[in-house]
Amino acid sequence: MSSSSHCASRPDQLDRRHFLLAAAAWPLLGQAQAALPELGPDWALRGQGRLRFLGLAVYEIGLWSPAALNVARWSEQPLALAIGYQRALKGRLIAERSLKEMRRQGVIDEAKAERWLAAMAAAFPDVAEGDRLTGRHEPESGARFFLNGQPRGVAFDAEFSRWFFGIWLSPQSSEPALRASLLGLKP
Repeated sequence: MSSSSHCASRPDQLDRRHFLLAAAAWPLLGQAQAALPELGPDWALRGQGRLRFLGLAVYEIGLWSPAALNVARWSEQPLALAIGYQRALKGRLIAERSLKEMRRQGVIDEAKAERWLAAMAAAFPDVAEGDRLTGRHEPESGARFFLNGQPRGVAFDAEFSRWFFGIWLSPQSSEPALRASLLGLKP
């Protein structure tokens, strides 16, 4: 995959006028906090980017957290990734690609990988253009997922959560420019 990342600036460091201009450029992610009911009132957009494949926009993604993130210790902090899809995708294919990307970070026991794949296939629905899938990482308890603000009923443990969010945030990410945009790093 190839990505095109946009947004080197960090909305939490911009004045209100600039943040509103940045938010307008990202209609699926930069909406008012009320648009992300799965997050608390103290959560803020920390970084964002866009994934492209063969030149086609696949999704916009935003990293949200209640406090500024320590990049080296991201997995120890609460955070959320909100993905605004720009095309329809099958949930099963999202789950399969997620597992493939998780495996870039290291070896996953095959039995565990099969359990995780089945759980992701149940949690990740088919998405249409304009849908938003939000994953919330809680370091001690695990991951929860929401489709357009509505909870998905599958629970994931803390180990899964670290591997899953590592798809975008670990140094082994297949999309280093997108990772840099999300974490506010210089590419």
